[in-house]
Amino acid sequence: MPVITVSSFKGGTAKTSTSLNIGAALCKFHKKKVLLIDFDAQANLTTGLGFDPDEQDSMAPVLQGEKALQDVILTTCIPNLHIVPADTWLERVEVSGSLAADRYSHERLKEILRDLPYDFVLIDTPPSLCWLTESALIASDYSLVCATPEFYSIKGLQRLSLFIQNIAERHQTKVLGVLLSFWNPRGRSNDAFLKVIDQTFPGKLLNARVRRDIKVSEATIYGRSIFDTAPKARASDDYIELATELVKRVE
Repeated sequence: MPVITVSSFKGGTAKTSTSLNIGAALCKFHKKKVLLIDFDAQANLTTGLGFDPDEQDSMAPVLQGEKALQDVILTTCIPNLHIVPADTWLERVEVSGSLAADRYSHERLKEILRDLPYDFVLIDTPPSLCWLTESALIASDYSLVCATPEFYSIKGLQRLSLFIQNIAERHQTKVLGVLLSFWNPRGRSNDAFLKVIDQTFPGKLLNARVRRDIKVSEATIYGRSIFDTAPKARASDDYIELATELVKRVE
């Protein structure tokens, strides 16, 4: 059961849309059973699948030992796709309750996710190098790094790379790939951006890239995946290609 953290060091990289649509593609086209974990207090993945984060329990009470994981897992409208929603409590969970006194609190998620009955677990993290992101990476076999072909996004990759390397020295996790979203094949600076990515994460740039497509954001309005709302959209093709490439890399 591969656990994959979807991460970035900057907002606006389509990280949450990527988590949702990869999960959906794995279920729909690869017949996998997938658990999504919304580990970002903004709860965009939760709302993107049609749930109100104010009405659900998140991973927070599970981390605190107050609830079992199965008590907070929700079934989505997509067959075989489940989610652990997020809420605002996640934002400062590490400084409250039993976690506050636990010097190894960042390893608790890894224990919670051990031996789950899923083919894949995807963790959507905040766009920052915080306790939540560190906990997710420690719990993961792989990380999927999201970026866009723009200066600030690419620059942030260098700090994220160092962060992941430091964790990988103590825990068995590695970068599965770097995904470019909002991709424009005719972008004038593409070669420069691709060069920086290859220098920062050698050999990790994915062949699949997600092109800019308004249909992706429109799908979240309906709490669905792009395969349900716009199956013929170009981004739909891109996410299918991406899921296939990730399965091959994991195997």
